[in-house]
Amino acid sequence: MLSHEITSVVGKSKSRKRIGRGTGSGVGKTCGRGHKGCGSRAGSGGMLAYEGGQMPLFRRIPKRGFSNYDFADRYEIVNVSQLDRFDDGFVVDSKSLYAAGLVDRASSRVKLLGDGQLTKKLQVNVQKFSKSAQEKILSCGGTAKVVA
Repeated sequence: MLSHEITSVVGKSKSRKRIGRGTGSGVGKTCGRGHKGCGSRAGSGGMLAYEGGQMPLFRRIPKRGFSNYDFADRYEIVNVSQLDRFDDGFVVDSKSLYAAGLVDRASSRVKLLGDGQLTKKLQVNVQKFSKSAQEKILSCGGTAKVVA
C-alpha cells in the first residue's frame, strides 16, 4: 500500500473516471457521450433545469399570487440610543448616520425607533419615526422632522 492510497475511512473517495483512453478502458471512443444526439458535442453541458425536452419543473408548477418585493419601501432601523454618539445641536440625517456607520448607504431610508435613552439635543431629519422615538427627541429639546 502506498501513502496516497491510505484513507481514514475505507471507500471514502472514489477515483475519477479516465475517459478517452482507448476502447479497452470502457469509456473510450465516444467517451461516455453516445453517438450524435443532444449531449454528444462540445459545449453541450450546463443547461440548467433542462430535462431532456420534458416540460421543466418551473414551467409545470402554477404561478399564483403577487409579490410586493420589488415595490416595497425598505427602511433601515436606527434606535434612539445610537444617536447619543452625536454632539449637542448636531443635525442627524441619513448622510451623517452613514458616516457614523449606523446605516449601509447614504441614500438609505431610515426609521428611528425609541429603544434606549437620549440625553442630547439633536435635530433629527429622517424618513420615519416611531411615536416613542419622537417623544424622546422632543423631551430632550431636539426636533424631529420627517423628510420625504
